[in-house]
Formats: sequence, structure tokens, C-alpha cells
Amino acid sequence: MRWAYKFLLRPTSKHAQALGEMLADHCALYNGALQERRDAWRHVSRTTARYGDQSAQLAEGR
Repeated sequence: MRWAYKFLLRPTSKHAQALGEMLADHCALYNGALQERRDAWRHVSRTTARYGDQSAQLAEGR
């Protein structure tokens, strides 16, 4: 039998705003990476955009 713990998240208004902004940033990042993969696949050369390549681009941007 596995025990499950549930932790309620009760952020302050500042934390809630920061979490919302972080979620929006992550959504935009994910959707941008997905669009890059789609564009690479639809290109005539059928190139691929691999995870490692996209991850390296993120590391350069930081």
C-alpha cells in the first residue's frame, strides 16, 4: 500500500503573481520549442530539432 501526501499551496499574492508569470514563461518556452520541431519537420530537407540541440540553445541564452 502506498501512502500519498497532499500539500496545499497557499501562496501570498506576490508569490501567486510570480508563479503565474513563471507558468506563462514555461508555456511560451514549451510552445516555442514545439513550433521549432514542427517547422523543422515540415521543411523540405526534413531536418530534426533534437532535445539536446534545443537544450544547448537555452544554455547559451542564460
